[in-house]
Amino acid sequence: MKVKKPPLRMHLVTAEEMRRLDSLATENYGIPSLLLMENAGRAVSEVAVEMLAGARGRRVLVVCGPGNNGGDGFAAARHLHNLGADVRISYFGDRSRSKGDALTNLEIAERMGLDVDFSGNLRRLKTSVTWAELTIDALLGTGIKGEITGDLAKVIETINAYKVGKVLAVDIPSGVDADTGRTWGTLPTGGAVDADCTVTFGLPKIGLVTYPGASYVGELIVADISIPREVLSNCGSQTFLLDPHAFVLPPRRYAASHKGDYGHLAVVAGSVGMTGAAALAAEGALRIGTGLVTVAVPESLNDILEVKLTEAMTIPVPQNQARAFGKTSVSQVLDIINKRDAAVIGPGLGRNEDTITFVLELISKLKKPAVVDADGLFAVSKDLGVLKAGRGPIVITPHPGEMANLLGTAVSEVQSNRLEVARSFAKDHGVTVVLKGAGTVVADPSGRAFVNTSGSPGMATGGVGDVLAGMIGGLLAQGWTPESAACAAVHIHGRAGELAAEECTEASMIASDVARHIGTAIDELIRLQHGEN
Repeated sequence: MKVKKPPLRMHLVTAEEMRRLDSLATENYGIPSLLLMENAGRAVSEVAVEMLAGARGRRVLVVCGPGNNGGDGFAAARHLHNLGADVRISYFGDRSRSKGDALTNLEIAERMGLDVDFSGNLRRLKTSVTWAELTIDALLGTGIKGEITGDLAKVIETINAYKVGKVLAVDIPSGVDADTGRTWGTLPTGGAVDADCTVTFGLPKIGLVTYPGASYVGELIVADISIPREVLSNCGSQTFLLDPHAFVLPPRRYAASHKGDYGHLAVVAGSVGMTGAAALAAEGALRIGTGLVTVAVPESLNDILEVKLTEAMTIPVPQNQARAFGKTSVSQVLDIINKRDAAVIGPGLGRNEDTITFVLELISKLKKPAVVDADGLFAVSKDLGVLKAGRGPIVITPHPGEMANLLGTAVSEVQSNRLEVARSFAKDHGVTVVLKGAGTVVADPSGRAFVNTSGSPGMATGGVGDVLAGMIGGLLAQGWTPESAACAAVHIHGRAGELAAEECTEASMIASDVARHIGTAIDELIRLQHGEN
């Protein structure tokens, strides 16, 4: 998702939190709510002009509802009319429900002689949608809850089915739940307006960056409508947008540094048929700047890893009859971890009972920061209590299926509210959670949560998660806190995936392509954060 916003850490808010901030601007600072609506309308009109490459003579349809979202639409229509656009307005809903600032802007539009259709006729709407070079969606806004039915559902369906030009959504695409990203209704499009661009006001709403809602947003622009910065920065929300400004990268390396200055990571991974997971985790750690990486591997697989790995070291450890880690491996693996700065535990370990016992005992005795991933998480699902047993901080990196297994629930339950699932698990078990997937969520035990903005559908391929586990572990080994390591690695990983897709295409990229682009992604972020070209 492409997001335009000021270069600072930005909160994500619910609809109710945003309404409270609007009220604070009015009540504590004396900024009239009508002025906020005016600024919102002007911001929409400015984006519309940019999308149309001008206003004069351009055909614009504004679809308005009776609430404040419709009021923003009427204000935008007025500005576009003044700029010379040919503007039509289609109003859907009970006119008597338009009150306050929304009614004021409706009446101004009428007095100015704008073409306003109150008929609610869907055939006329279809004609207008096919006529328009740009359709502005100001129908429902952030207050919508529950299933969309009847004429409103048909309005959304008509916009999506018959649009010829582009679609610009006001604040949020109609039909997207602002708090969760759910889309309501049973339409083929998922029950929400499919926008090319969305202009939101003040702060982004959670539903704009969480899926499925995020897939309807298009480019997201965060517009300033004069809510004081102090109000926005002290909004009280514990949810943040995870973009390049949500974390700080370390300065470039100093000339006299050596490998020992950049941490030593232990990777506990691999079993028969899954040595690639260990190799990818090691590569992810090395590409993120870790000075030294040592892979602990079942002894009969050591020769394979020696061939697969060039820059990382390997240590063979005792194995069980399945040629995997087992109870006899615990003592040596624990010694290996204790002599390093951090560990990654889990990629490709396998799931036999002896290996599960190994993982549970190992985690319960940890003293160093660790990432628990993949088969390590399968083992943890048998006894969640081990997450609090050790003395070292833990980051877990489940995909939705693994999170569902940890919780003993269905994947659909996890996906229905990813943000709160991750946040609750982090608080309940004292770990940092990286809930992978489109819009990866990072949540820490304090209640803070971040929603990532980078990534590519091409990353839906085996091994990509192993690379991420190695990246997070590598930053932990370099002394980063669990939250900062998870946030930085997740965003860089996503950007590396975008770069890999640009080079290889989404369908053909593989996990090693993502690892190969980590350096370019880091360099981009350093230049961006340091203000370099």
